[in-house]
Amino acid sequence: MSIWEYANPVKFIRTTDLVLPWIAAAAVICLVGGLCWGFFFTPDDYRQGSTVKIFYIHVPAAMMAINAWAMMLIASLIWIVRRHHVSALAARAAAPVGATFTVIALATGALWGQPMWGTWWAWDPRLTSFLVLFLFYLGYMALWSAIENDDTAADLTSILCLVGSVFAILSRYAVLFWNQGLHQGASLSMDAEENVADVFWYPTLMCIAGFVLLFVALVFLRTQTEIRARRARALLTRERLT
Repeated sequence: MSIWEYANPVKFIRTTDLVLPWIAAAAVICLVGGLCWGFFFTPDDYRQGSTVKIFYIHVPAAMMAINAWAMMLIASLIWIVRRHHVSALAARAAAPVGATFTVIALATGALWGQPMWGTWWAWDPRLTSFLVLFLFYLGYMALWSAIENDDTAADLTSILCLVGSVFAILSRYAVLFWNQGLHQGASLSMDAEENVADVFWYPTLMCIAGFVLLFVALVFLRTQTEIRARRARALLTRERLT
């Protein structure tokens, strides 16, 4: 069995219909379990107090905002190389989800940063590149909506996605590129000395799993919607011609 078989819209819808309820249920379990664990059963930080618990929303949302764009990049490259319509529609479907995660990350970052930094916003390298990434999300969605021909829209948005990937990378590694700014370094790391304490680590992993599963469920659902909408437009066009 080849993965390219799922470029067939009918097979994609049939397969995702089977797995979508399970993914959605797992997302709810992980999110509810992780957030309850983190907010109600972990101690306050000795420096940041209870404010640190916004970590359980901010970090997964920020990770998925960047990874959603990475998924869009891969799907766009598949469209450019192999011209599979499902991949282009999956990239389109992921954009509003990724944009929402970006808004959540920016909002929770402001809520977390204000008591720590004394300001809601700072033109920090990572924050600035993250804001620009959000603008690319908006531009990507606007470009899809502005062009009537789906193939032309897919081509142009794929190019935009390639350009925007620079800011996705900067959003992830800005702290390493520039040793300045208010934003802290990575909270989750393979280096035990840089990582958060285990009492925060495990519920955070559960929240991250919940956000990942939620992203997958929403992208599957929205891709199905995009396929059906494209099919409906094709039928309407055919009826007009006849």
